[in-house]
Amino acid sequence: MTDADPSTTLPSTAASSTTLPSIALLGAGSMGRAILSGLLAPGVTVEGGIRVTNRSAAKAAEFDGTEGVEAFATEQDPEANRRAVAGAGIVLVAVKPAMVPELLDEITSALEPGTVVVSVAAGVTVATFEAHLPASVSVLRSMPNTPAVVGKAVTGLSAGTRSTDEELALVRSLFETVGTVVEVPEEQLDALSTISGSGPAYVFLLIEALTAAAVEKGFTPEQAAILVNGTFAGASELLVSSGRTPTDLRIAVTSPKGTTERAIAVLQAADLPTLFTAATDAALARAKELAAG
Repeated sequence: MTDADPSTTLPSTAASSTTLPSIALLGAGSMGRAILSGLLAPGVTVEGGIRVTNRSAAKAAEFDGTEGVEAFATEQDPEANRRAVAGAGIVLVAVKPAMVPELLDEITSALEPGTVVVSVAAGVTVATFEAHLPASVSVLRSMPNTPAVVGKAVTGLSAGTRSTDEELALVRSLFETVGTVVEVPEEQLDALSTISGSGPAYVFLLIEALTAAAVEKGFTPEQAAILVNGTFAGASELLVSSGRTPTDLRIAVTSPKGTTERAIAVLQAADLPTLFTAATDAALARAKELAAG
């Protein structure tokens, strides 16, 4: 087993005793809430608390009683976003990409010098953020994925032109509360999104296909789900815990002239590497389209 890449670390005991400055979370959709779950985990201290904004009062009310969280609804309070960011050490922008420029213009004068603004908006560049924010504010760009909901995210993180190493480390520690962080130059972040960002969908598609094959062979949908979901979960855990490569593990389970070898030959004939390259290329092209507006 080789040493880990220093730019990639698994969640550690350090992540379980993380202290962060006050945080504003603008846009508590599925990804925002997933990040919030990490910030509310035992051992994570957010000094000054967390302020969350949603569009609707009903959504904001869902945070009633959540210790350390104050929620605002923009439909009730036009100043909600500005109130949330006032005095915040870190501002997470997790609204839809098309909403970002207007939101940044709205909050810019309410940000204090030294605030760290983090993009969680797909396809919106650091340059766009920096163009709408004062020079006294640092910007970083992130790309978490949906397993953040269960603390198993892989988050791509890129520095901005004004951010410091200390600010990068601070934001890294924030995202380590929901999983693993990989630091990359911003020009690689869109490519990263086609792998880890879209990757869960690829896995779910494979699970759907194998489940359909199981049903076709006479298993009930419930039985097929147990067989396939359990197999994917177990194989993933084996990969993580064994320290071996996927190739090593595939060879270990593929007996010469056996049934698995015959099945693997069919899959290899489909040229999966070329197929996945084409799929991720298509995703990257779309990411560039989104970035260009």
